[in-house]
Amino acid sequence: MSNILDTIIAHKRREVAQAKKQKPLAILMKETGHRQAPRSMRTAIRNGSGLIAEFKRASPSKGLIRQQADPAAIAASYEKAGASAVSVLTDRSFFLAEESDLTTVVNSVSLPVLRKDFIIDTYQIAEARAQGADCILLIAAALSKSRLAELLQAAIDLGLEALVEVHRPEELDKLCGRETLIGVNNRNLDNFTVDIQVSLALAPMLGDTVVKVTESGLDSTTHLQELVRAGFSGFLVGESLMRSADPGAACAAMVTAIKQAKNAG
Repeated sequence: MSNILDTIIAHKRREVAQAKKQKPLAILMKETGHRQAPRSMRTAIRNGSGLIAEFKRASPSKGLIRQQADPAAIAASYEKAGASAVSVLTDRSFFLAEESDLTTVVNSVSLPVLRKDFIIDTYQIAEARAQGADCILLIAAALSKSRLAELLQAAIDLGLEALVEVHRPEELDKLCGRETLIGVNNRNLDNFTVDIQVSLALAPMLGDTVVKVTESGLDSTTHLQELVRAGFSGFLVGESLMRSADPGAACAAMVTAIKQAKNAG
């Protein structure tokens, strides 16, 4: 870890410590029981378009992406357009999420919802479950091998799926074999540069038993067929949708492009 990721994780540790003081884990765990059974993002990807359409307000590299974004309306438009799942950026300090974004989206769609954040503590997983998320993101670059395994098990214990994200070949050594969803982030979290070739290079190393998801930089249809041939069935797209004048229409166009790529592949 270095640079941007280091800064975010250091801040996240302080944020989680403060959250634990405000609402102890025991209280949070009681809240998890009031939510419906989690929906499977893995199944939704396999049975549908494979598009994970993302709601995010900003990013450290691009700044504000969409002003006055309405999470309920945008998420509903994603579902109508044929997305398989919705991803919600929940980091408030670096991605300018609002505290209610996740629950608003959960209450607006019938699709599986991914909580996308920098998860370093089991507290955040309980938080995700209490807020209605169906899946969480675990970033291998931000976690040790043992910590990644611990957090994955915590998610499983709460009935959640985990999208385990890798970027470099050496991060595959951190995997424990219980992963069912593996995401390849084309964005380098050290400096936030993007290269689609990262997904193509790592795909053969992921095996055939997991659902493969490619993340970041999918702002055009140019590489979709190549990614499908490489074994990817999930496509996480955020910024290009959120920058569009009509995110729902942009989502529908991406769904069509993915289906065409799968048919051609």
